[in-house]
Amino acid sequence: MELRTRALQVLLIADPQAKAAAARELHAAATAMTGTPSASPAADGAPITPSPDCGTSPALAPEVWLDTSAILVPETEPPGRQARPRLVAALQVASRSPYTPEGRAALLHAIAHIEFNAINLALDAVWRFPDMPRAYYLDWLRVAAEEALHFTLLDEHLRGLGRAYGDFDAHDGLWTMAMRTAGDVLARMALVPRTLEARGLDATPPLQAKFAKAGDARAVEILGVILRDEVGHVRIGNHWYRHLCRERGLDPVALYPELVERHEAPKLRPPFNLEARGGAGFSDEELAYLRS
Repeated sequence: MELRTRALQVLLIADPQAKAAAARELHAAATAMTGTPSASPAADGAPITPSPDCGTSPALAPEVWLDTSAILVPETEPPGRQARPRLVAALQVASRSPYTPEGRAALLHAIAHIEFNAINLALDAVWRFPDMPRAYYLDWLRVAAEEALHFTLLDEHLRGLGRAYGDFDAHDGLWTMAMRTAGDVLARMALVPRTLEARGLDATPPLQAKFAKAGDARAVEILGVILRDEVGHVRIGNHWYRHLCRERGLDPVALYPELVERHEAPKLRPPFNLEARGGAGFSDEELAYLRS
């Protein structure tokens, strides 16, 4: 099993639960191949610690390898997904309050949709961009497995409330940005993990407070797992963004706003979780800008 080819195959799986399971199995196979769940350093040079329960079981295939130079072509247009949830414009998605049973289910569904799309984004980063260091691919396979765990936890909780993923409308903003950055891995690292996923660092503590007020301790617990892991995902994005900037002789701080404008990425807006962003590898200069 070649890991990047398999990542593309998993990306094309339409069934959400099957995709999540396959993403975790793929990471387990990669871990067994290498003997380590992640091979790249964090932005500050510290090793990246894997999340527990993200799929680090023994080898699932007798022969596993990684071809970093292969140019892969999907058989169908990714990502694989079912007809539901119905995708609508972001402004058409109804507002969601956690203080009613229906509103709480709708809000959990929205978060589950983000995590499902995050599986797709991580797998896409693996197959789409050749000629990156081996550690890059292992990092994003790990991210895909952790996003799959997040989706599974939310899906199970949603089912406990009598609803299921697909029951509510959703929007396609995350995948839209993936397509805008499909031609440049540097832009992808800048604008998906460092921008869209980093917004989750800011949004999660207020969401935890709302669910706590609504009496949903399980949702608070799941969001705690997500926040812990997303710090690592954004740190991985920061690491590879700076790696690519060094390779191309570019200033990562000066380049970032240019990429935001070029690819029509969302503008940064407060409040910011500066502690989490610091842990995720944003520089002192970047954090000072957010404080200003």
